[in-house]
Amino acid sequence: MNSGLLLNGTICFAITLSSLAFAWVLSLNKERYKENSKPALFSLIVFWIIVGLTYLPTSLRMFMAYAGSQEMDAILYFITAIPFAFISVPLVFFIIYVITGSTKVGEYIALIFTLIGAAYLAFLYNNGIVGPIVTEWGSIFMINSDAAINLYLMGLFVIPTSMILGLLLLILLQRMPKRIRYRTALPLVAISFVFDFVLTDMIAIVDVMQIFARLFVLIGTVLAYLAYFPPTTVQEKLGIQEQIDSIHHLEHIDPNIEFFLKDKSGNP
Repeated sequence: MNSGLLLNGTICFAITLSSLAFAWVLSLNKERYKENSKPALFSLIVFWIIVGLTYLPTSLRMFMAYAGSQEMDAILYFITAIPFAFISVPLVFFIIYVITGSTKVGEYIALIFTLIGAAYLAFLYNNGIVGPIVTEWGSIFMINSDAAINLYLMGLFVIPTSMILGLLLLILLQRMPKRIRYRTALPLVAISFVFDFVLTDMIAIVDVMQIFARLFVLIGTVLAYLAYFPPTTVQEKLGIQEQIDSIHHLEHIDPNIEFFLKDKSGNP
């Protein structure tokens, strides 16, 4: 038995708790957001829920590997693949909605990525997996399908990551107050950080790479929370502190999209 597997499973369980807790905190504040911000907020809530649901069976998988149950390890891998296959869907919807302000366009694009995720699952289940390779620090499976790997790399990795980078570039090119730039760009950077390392985790073929990817997912989740709810000291140092007393009577605006979206009157 390898104690490194217990550490690996504990990190995965910590990711589950932190991401689900973050989604819960965001959902608690949803009534404070303007109507045109809620679709983007909802997509982020779904994204963090999917991250949590991906790492819950993954943590159990590490504990099963520690116990020497390879059959349960494989079953949990297939269960993990279900939420993972659709992790890009809410993220793509969020980006498209932020840029266009149209829920219909976002839904159409999200549907395409839903189909890509479903195709990935079909190839994965039809062709199976190779493994597990259980080491001191991790349990590794390899996908036995080139089609699934190609769908994974292009549909679930390259395109969504390019969309995030494009949105970040758009933000950097815009002239906006420092507070809005911080609260728009940093959450996207944190989300991209988590998203990329989740994908890296799923194709890791070395145990050290696997556990480090999961550690960075955990760090990225914490960074995302701090990006949304920065401590007062951070706000003061960056010069982005808001006058809380003056906005208690105002309707809260999602900091990720307040610069891009307009309300029904057409005013920014």
